[in-house]
Amino acid sequence: MAIGEAEAFSERMKRELVGLESANVYALMETESVVEEVLQGLEIASICVEDMDEWLGIFNIKLRHMREDIQSIEWRNNRLELQSESNVALIDELDKLLVLLQIPPEYEESLTGGSFDEGNMVKNIEACEWLTSAIKNLEASNMDPCYVKLRAVREKRAEFVLLKCTFVRRASEFLRNYFPGLIDFMLNDKGNFSQKGQLQRPDHADMRFKCRTYARLLQFIKSLDKSCLTPLRKAYCHSLNLLIRREAREFSNELRNSSKASKSSTPSFEGPAGANQPAGVTDSPGDAYSKMITNFIPLLVDECLFLAHFMCFEVGALDTSDSSNALTESNSTSQSTSEASGISVKPSSSSADLGVLNDCLKELLDGIQEDFYGLVDWAFKLDPLSCISMHGITERYLSGQKAEVAGYVQVLLDDLETRITILFSRFVDDACYQIEKYERNVRQVGVVPYIPRFSQLAARMEQYINGTRDLVDQAYTKIVSIMFVTLEKIAQVEPKYVDIVLLENYAAFQHSLYDLANVVPTLAKYYHQASEAYEQACSRHINLVIYIHFEKLFQFARKIEELMYNMSPEEIPFQVGMSKVDFRKMLKSSLTGLDKTINAMYRKLQKNITAEELLPSLWEKCKKEFLDKYATFLKLISKIYPNETVTSVNEMREILSSL
Repeated sequence: MAIGEAEAFSERMKRELVGLESANVYALMETESVVEEVLQGLEIASICVEDMDEWLGIFNIKLRHMREDIQSIEWRNNRLELQSESNVALIDELDKLLVLLQIPPEYEESLTGGSFDEGNMVKNIEACEWLTSAIKNLEASNMDPCYVKLRAVREKRAEFVLLKCTFVRRASEFLRNYFPGLIDFMLNDKGNFSQKGQLQRPDHADMRFKCRTYARLLQFIKSLDKSCLTPLRKAYCHSLNLLIRREAREFSNELRNSSKASKSSTPSFEGPAGANQPAGVTDSPGDAYSKMITNFIPLLVDECLFLAHFMCFEVGALDTSDSSNALTESNSTSQSTSEASGISVKPSSSSADLGVLNDCLKELLDGIQEDFYGLVDWAFKLDPLSCISMHGITERYLSGQKAEVAGYVQVLLDDLETRITILFSRFVDDACYQIEKYERNVRQVGVVPYIPRFSQLAARMEQYINGTRDLVDQAYTKIVSIMFVTLEKIAQVEPKYVDIVLLENYAAFQHSLYDLANVVPTLAKYYHQASEAYEQACSRHINLVIYIHFEKLFQFARKIEELMYNMSPEEIPFQVGMSKVDFRKMLKSSLTGLDKTINAMYRKLQKNITAEELLPSLWEKCKKEFLDKYATFLKLISKIYPNETVTSVNEMREILSSL
């Protein structure tokens, strides 16, 4: 069909639809029986469906009831599981608490009635560790707050405190008796002390070893009850003080008895000039002091360090290396201070604890200084110069004490140094007094005796120096100053001989100290001072001798110098007494018999000089000074009297050399 025949197409489709519907209705009518069968089946199926719906409703109700029962069972089961877990946790916690509250039988026995013998100390220390831990664990800060107020906890805490007090009391009582007993045992053994003919070096190693057995016990006593340490410290210090003092007394007595040192011939400034010749330094009493210091100062330092550690003082970490080095230099066999470093200490230092420590150290070492003082006084009486060597070794040990716990030892060394310095100052003052006594004597002739004696004294003093020179240099300064002042006063007794006395004595001073002045700076200073004074005295004396014998010659020269200030050289010959005729008369009277005059000068120098060895050098100085003055005189004359003939300097030198 063409596209434009739409209407015809629509009509055709309608007719076909009507035909199909008719065919469909006819087909339905033919299947009626089948439809009825289907409807019957549907009815039966509907009835079955209703029955099934009823059954499902019944099953749903039963399932809901079962679900509720299961939920109830699960809830009860969860509660039972929680209760079971809580019971297990409670039992564990109670077991832990019971562990804290129960006292092990072996520890209870050690704490309440156990022995403190060395063999039982391991058990005692374990018991202390347990008790300390148990008390700490029951402290409120270390427990759960819910346990703090429990009656069982409170009762056990009180029981532990009572147990602590009982143990501390027993341990303190044992140690208070143990320390004196240990020291008494050593005091009763004579082999521990010096005896006749045998010096016994003090040795506390065995005693410290026994004490260290109880070191940890003391630490636990301190942690349990610090107040109990005070009587223990006092008992230890008092007992050990008895031992150290006896050791020092016996040692110092044997040092004095066995020493071969006799009263020294120390140069004195009194008596005849030939007396008091010095002897060499042999068997100096200072050696006994050196042995005392070498043996006891390391011991005292060790005891101080051991006390600080052993008695649980909270002092700073100790550095004894400098001290050990100083002691080792002075004595290779000295005790090492490391013996006392068996217990560790806190690095922080408490000033209050340090004060208590100083009190204990004073009680430990008090009284021993008397034996050192006695030895110093004994050595001074035999040989005052031994103070020099004693001061040197004391100063060396003093510089080696760095540890703060050895402060009392430093005080002892300070006191010894002061005492030695005072004694030596007394000797120096006596020497100065003896020198000053020469001032009141009659006129001295020649070299005063204290000049050569000082050189002997200085040579002897140098032999004793074994440290710094301060003490000796101060003595040199004081003595030499007094010597020079006294010499000036002695020289003034006879004004005619002032310069002779001075030049002879200053020359003797230089001669006697020449060798020492080359190595001792202090003496070198006074050597140069004496040299200057000698030159000045020589110059004055030589000028005096020259003016005595050539008075007219140099007076004439002095007049010329005075006139030249106010007028020209050409006018001077016209002044009264200054004419050429006057000049020739003066020259003739002064230079006539020149050889006799010069011989007279030499005899004048020789007349009052007692030290003949000075005469050649003095005469040479005199000739040189005369030629210098004569040359100056000729220069003046050449300006005023240019045409006058005068003996020249060379001629005068030849005349002098020919005599």
